[in-house]
Amino acid sequence: MSTFMLLLLLLASSIASLTTSASDDYTDFVYAGCSQPKYTLGSPYQLNVDSLLTSLANAAAFSSYANFTSSAAGGSFPAYGLFQCRGDLPFSDCESCVRSGLSQLSAFCPSAAGAAVQLRGCFLRYGNDSFLGKPDTSILYKKCGSAAAGGYNSDQLGMRDAALADLTSGASGGSYRVGAAGYVQAMAQCVGDQSPKECDDCVAAAVAQLRAVCGFAVAGDVYLGKCYAKYWSNGVYTTSKTDHGKLFPAVAFFPPVLVLESTKLPAHDVLV
Repeated sequence: MSTFMLLLLLLASSIASLTTSASDDYTDFVYAGCSQPKYTLGSPYQLNVDSLLTSLANAAAFSSYANFTSSAAGGSFPAYGLFQCRGDLPFSDCESCVRSGLSQLSAFCPSAAGAAVQLRGCFLRYGNDSFLGKPDTSILYKKCGSAAAGGYNSDQLGMRDAALADLTSGASGGSYRVGAAGYVQAMAQCVGDQSPKECDDCVAAAVAQLRAVCGFAVAGDVYLGKCYAKYWSNGVYTTSKTDHGKLFPAVAFFPPVLVLESTKLPAHDVLV
């Protein structure tokens, strides 16, 4: 059982432009979680964490997913960690995203015994508990866009549901999945330590949350412990400065959680 109680730092993602153009900023921040316990500077565990994070940064240059266990500085205090880049990112962008994530972890979670960060293009997590290879469908972050102008009609709802169904169909397969119907698009990604069935189950849980929570919203994002799913319509996902859509902070990796919401509203691209 982990000793971590994560502090979830959420930045609301109001969306200005959802396109697949060069405006896609895969280093945009989504959320971060930090353990309240901190490691002792100079301890064997800190040395293991430093070695682990170096290994993650180096591996991102030639892989979209990797996990490591570091125990060279002290076998009684191992550090576990992984990263997962978005499936369509080239390795050069994956490496840039992972290194950006590591920098943000250092800023948000200095000396934290465990931490995680989700950027638009990658996810990183480390800790002193062996979470590698374990399924996790706990809800970390949910956000819905504004309601469709005039409300969704049955055709629009049908397109959304069809696009989301692509993510859970047997034909989608793999850890990175895309779907589309009409002018609605969808995407999902699992962390690479999940089996095909675990990935299917996680994506199905995320899609169920989107359908249940986002109602008639033109777009929505749901991040679970080992996967995420999202959809958007017409290439546009907007919220006004006074209407941030629905932000649903939830239990992070280990409760209880203190939730903070930033007043800064970064652009939300179509791609995470």
